[in-house]
Amino acid sequence: MATMSKSIAEPVPVLERYHVYHAGAHILSGDLEHPIKQPIEHYGNVVLEKTRRESLFTESVGETSVEGLISFKAGHTRVSGSQLKNKKDIWGNDHSGWVTQSTSVLEGLNVGDVITADRLVAQISTEHPLMRGHVPKVTFLGTRFENLRVAGYPVQLELDLGICGNRPEGDQTYLEDGGFLDRVQGQINRIADTKDLPEALEKQYDAKIAYINDLKERAKEGANGERNGHSKLQCSLIKSIGPIPIPGVKVFGNMIFVPDFGTLSLAEVEVGIEGADGGFSDTSRDGSSSEPSGSSYFTLHMLNMRLGCPLVGTTTAASTTLNGKTNP
Repeated sequence: MATMSKSIAEPVPVLERYHVYHAGAHILSGDLEHPIKQPIEHYGNVVLEKTRRESLFTESVGETSVEGLISFKAGHTRVSGSQLKNKKDIWGNDHSGWVTQSTSVLEGLNVGDVITADRLVAQISTEHPLMRGHVPKVTFLGTRFENLRVAGYPVQLELDLGICGNRPEGDQTYLEDGGFLDRVQGQINRIADTKDLPEALEKQYDAKIAYINDLKERAKEGANGERNGHSKLQCSLIKSIGPIPIPGVKVFGNMIFVPDFGTLSLAEVEVGIEGADGGFSDTSRDGSSSEPSGSSYFTLHMLNMRLGCPLVGTTTAASTTLNGKTNP
């Protein structure tokens, strides 16, 4: 009598989710060209690099002077990555997930005795969901300027720390999120409508508006925001800058043009997608191999300066960046 064999389906293994942390921060960097040609090292540079381990790294720098041209009294940086489980706020919102933070603090900045600030704080925090999804919630809480001055005159600033908004629905990237794209486009439109906007800037902002419109169209078509490691979008945490009573000083959005000195760009943010070919896929610090792709990144520079005369060069003060990936 023939026996009938029953095939038993093999159980499908459940892959455990894990997160690869990545973050960096530094206090000051740049290049001087005049009156002396000299690179400015990445002071206070600290990196949380491609690791699954919960980590905290800090760096402190004391009083520093770059040839008496640029100086600061103190600064510190901090990057951390950790996991939260069963974490809810008083409203019942679940905050379980992988949390990464990058912070850069610069105190007593002095650039050519023209730009001074008591304190600059750049801080980004991301929260990647524990159970499902890959796009993080991001916040800039803690970011601020304290007593920023131009030639002794205080600069009145209003910040918009919510420019990125809530975590996009449906695990869309921020470059596919209509709310985020609308907010950035509104910011650029306000700058483009500024009186006496230089022609070069007008062309730049026209190109940015066209690019945002293209991102919106691709999002509608389900093109996933061109996830090839090259999509990115710049905006600013600056909502408004008050008038500065110095002849010739002009304000365009988050930019301040100071005659006989240079141009300042305040609280510049870059939001983007970094693909597997963008330098993130690697062997992690703890020796485990990881191959994340399409990871969201956020970069914040509190003060970018293009110096014209008599001090010539470029410098960035208080800089932070975050990037991470959850698999699978």
